[in-house]
Amino acid sequence: MRTIVGITGASGMVFARDFIERCPGEKLVIASRWGKRVLLDELGMKPQELAGDRVRILADDDLMASIASGGIPVDSMVVIPCSSSTLAKIAAGVGDTLLTRSAHVTLKQGRKLVLCLRESPLSAIDLGNALRVSQSGGIVMPLSPFFYLKPSGLDELVRQFVDRVIAIVTGKPGEIWKG
Repeated sequence: MRTIVGITGASGMVFARDFIERCPGEKLVIASRWGKRVLLDELGMKPQELAGDRVRILADDDLMASIASGGIPVDSMVVIPCSSSTLAKIAAGVGDTLLTRSAHVTLKQGRKLVLCLRESPLSAIDLGNALRVSQSGGIVMPLSPFFYLKPSGLDELVRQFVDRVIAIVTGKPGEIWKG
């Protein structure tokens, strides 16, 4: 399994780190300029520190990267966290960075695109953009915790949300209940 992971400048980097650590298969990580800044502010990390055996860091300004083309085999893309600005660009089909171009390619190829929107409150413009992405085949999954699962703390709350994202990406929804 090969997943593109986009990291934007929205708050919620603990979700990105947990997803990258636990999602199976190869991860191709793209952090926007502001995503890098918020990752440093919230976790004291640079994107290269997220790298592991199955993680490759790609430059957001490299529109010549292989994933900018639909001919490269990729299973899915997750933008976690996703800012409302990135949502707007994806909804409008703007591919001015590797992150937004990869999202466009993911949609046009009919692959899974999951946008973990981290914004509140949502304006009518945000809601319209989310609708456009959803109508184009994307999944908009706001970063909202699941309190009915009775998390014992922040780490478990993050894990439970990321479990749900991984279940969508892998197509194995039963996996989230294994704990």
